[in-house]
Amino acid sequence: MKKIRILWVDDEIEFLRPQIIFLQGKGYDIDTASNGVDAVEKVKKEMYDVILLDEQMPGLSGLETLEQIKEIVPGVPVVMITKSEEEDLMEQAIGSKISDYLIKPVRPQQLLHTLKKLTEESKIREAHVVSKYQSEFMQISQQVMTAATFDDWVKIYERLVYWDIELGDAGSEGMESVLADQKDEANREFARFVQKNYPRWFGEGDKPVLSPQVFRKWVFPKIKAGDKTVIIIVDNLRYDQWKVLYGLIKDYFVLEQEEIFCSILPTVTQYARNAMFAGLMPLEINRLFPQYWRFDEEEGRKNEFEQELLTEQIKRESLNIKYAYRKIRNQAEGKRILEELPNLLNNDLIVLVYNFVDMLSHARTEMDMIRELARDEKAFRALTGTWFEHSYMYPLMQVLGGKEIRLGITTDHGSINVEVPVKIVGDRDTTTNLRYKLGKNLNYNPKEVFAVRHPEDIHLPKDHITSTFVFAREKQYLVYPKNMNYYVRYFKGTFQHGGVSMEEMLVPFALLKPRE
Repeated sequence: MKKIRILWVDDEIEFLRPQIIFLQGKGYDIDTASNGVDAVEKVKKEMYDVILLDEQMPGLSGLETLEQIKEIVPGVPVVMITKSEEEDLMEQAIGSKISDYLIKPVRPQQLLHTLKKLTEESKIREAHVVSKYQSEFMQISQQVMTAATFDDWVKIYERLVYWDIELGDAGSEGMESVLADQKDEANREFARFVQKNYPRWFGEGDKPVLSPQVFRKWVFPKIKAGDKTVIIIVDNLRYDQWKVLYGLIKDYFVLEQEEIFCSILPTVTQYARNAMFAGLMPLEINRLFPQYWRFDEEEGRKNEFEQELLTEQIKRESLNIKYAYRKIRNQAEGKRILEELPNLLNNDLIVLVYNFVDMLSHARTEMDMIRELARDEKAFRALTGTWFEHSYMYPLMQVLGGKEIRLGITTDHGSINVEVPVKIVGDRDTTTNLRYKLGKNLNYNPKEVFAVRHPEDIHLPKDHITSTFVFAREKQYLVYPKNMNYYVRYFKGTFQHGGVSMEEMLVPFALLKPRE
């Protein structure tokens, strides 16, 4: 087992020999320096887990040494040891990001307690989290095998995401692989559930909230109640990524309502977000507003009529309101929205669409650097949080936190990290998406995919009388036999969307109010 390395910096280090021997007896590797200059040089050359730093030293003082050490290794915990309890001194030290401080004379047990707290806290947390997950593992597995309703699957997915985040934060790689296997099994059962039940969700009886019902069920009632409402739609935002964003804005907002609804198939922007804005399924959009619908093979952007579709939905609801719609595709547009916000807030409803997460997902496929930064779901969550903190969306949230509004945050669909190639054959007009195909005379193994030979059964339009939709399930991605080895290597481990998985279909809607 690797020993914890400690650097102890004190101009009277020779008098601390009993404490050093005590710590060495407890398994710590102790290195020493008798002044700040030597300490800084050691930190440049060696790696330490904790630094014990005397505050009052001749020459380079403890605070000055601390400042230089933090420039070299900002993440290493530093414990300040001082004879003084002056408030001003401690404020300076704390402001310089010390991890703890001790007052001389320091007892050996004090030192041991502090070092354990700094070096073993993560191990203790990991053991605690692993123990809790192990105790819930069988319960989740049983729920997966007996799930019979959409609400059952929502509860399962919420717990899987909870443990994904908890185990990831605790750094338990062994248990993360166990959880990954459990998620794979859950997705297999979820795909069977969707294949059996999805077509009947367009008839009478129990069914989940689908993309077309989002505004009608959760947004318009707030407006009718007199609440000024801001809706932010983050394209391709998974439920776990929403949890990261909420962690960054919870100082400004109280979570009033959190829901998981079902994104329609295909889980892509062209279908799911158009359905959300129209309040209609794509089949009805194409019939009622053919000027606003474009098939996959048609030229032009597939979502360029979102504002027009929202207008039609507001008319059908007989809402006499002022509303605004904006789409943000880059930082310049994000800055412009922030500057425009005072005028936007004169509306009853403001809808803002942010495309970054979807752009990040596609960039991860195309750019090796992004693929390395977002190599797995944990890293993808972290990268999403980093984007948010440095985007103009973050200060927008801070400003909105001081307004009398209701804030809704949602998405059109999620994405999944694909691993398993599945062969399919189609003609040149077949769609290129890796998670679903729309085409005529498609050749595939019906046992491997979810095929819908009559798209109207799931309220999707078709551009040809023999058109069929084929959806990938679980972690599959659809590839053609020609150049198959290239596509298998290029797309394996990328985040894709369009098919059937919990990550793509079970997506968040959150309603928040500013903190008082």
